[in-house]
Amino acid sequence: MRPGIALLTLTLIALRTATAPATEEPPSTLHSSELGVIINTQDPLSEAIGNYYIERRHVPVANVARLSFSPLLADLPAAEFNSLRARVQSTLPQHIQAYAITWARPYRVGCMSITSAFTFGTDPGYCATGCTATKLNPYFNAPSSRPYDDLHIRPTIAIAARDMSSARQLIDRGVASDGTFPRGAAYLVTTSDAARNVRTTQYRRVEAETEGKLDIRMITAPAVRERSDVLFYFIGTMDVPDLATNHFLPGAIADHLTSFGGMLTDSPQMSSLRWIEAGATGSYGTVVEPCAIPAKFPDIPVLARRYLSGETLVEAYWKSVAMPGQGIFVGEPLAAPFRARP
Repeated sequence: MRPGIALLTLTLIALRTATAPATEEPPSTLHSSELGVIINTQDPLSEAIGNYYIERRHVPVANVARLSFSPLLADLPAAEFNSLRARVQSTLPQHIQAYAITWARPYRVGCMSITSAFTFGTDPGYCATGCTATKLNPYFNAPSSRPYDDLHIRPTIAIAARDMSSARQLIDRGVASDGTFPRGAAYLVTTSDAARNVRTTQYRRVEAETEGKLDIRMITAPAVRERSDVLFYFIGTMDVPDLATNHFLPGAIADHLTSFGGMLTDSPQMSSLRWIEAGATGSYGTVVEPCAIPAKFPDIPVLARRYLSGETLVEAYWKSVAMPGQGIFVGEPLAAPFRARP
């Protein structure tokens, strides 16, 4: 992971300005009636995940789009993707505010992640050549609770897994988390990997922005192990050891800053799916080399504050990344541990 020091400095300045707390919280958050579910009929696992999710979250039949394309490629050609996306847009109701796709592969469209491509369309402005910035996410730290109505984008997340057992457990954790207001801890880890530790400067801001609502544990170590209360876990490293020794609470969010965590099925580094398999309900990783630019990864204070305010996982996670073009979001989109049950 190449640092891109000069650009990193400019990015951090821009990010500090952008992360000023929103002046007001949204009056409501996303519900299943506003979520579109996209299934690949050529992928039996996608079909099974989609059908199970529709059942568990009571997603209306009208909100489901079934596409057909090869699940064998990691990188879906742009022309084919554009045709598929246009079909989704013409099929699903206009009131849909966000999308959930139900597969792990393909995970990219050219230089963009597939979740960003569904959100923004194929746009070279969200790509980068070398250690350069990309277009900014208009949804970043925004007060909007209706991103399509307000910003003309539909934030997308992948309900992705290697097998149906893992997918079922992920979905069940998300549903089980709703309205539980868990008293878990945020583990903010500093490792010896200097290039991947660029988010450690955010750690003190987490304390300030969550206002005592979260047990924050800043640790210097290769990883966290044998903890039973993991609600957030953030680290910078190529591979995270000891994941199986920890217990993640339903609704937990965890990710590792590295170059290729978003290559879900064939990464030379640890795939973001490993977090899901360990018990997390949401994760994030980049699908192409992003360089160590913090704005291309979740801003931890923004994510924690918005999740604790009652936003769903897809809302809080998407609002935490200023430059998400190269990153894929994975998890159960409607998990909302800090939103009161109806």
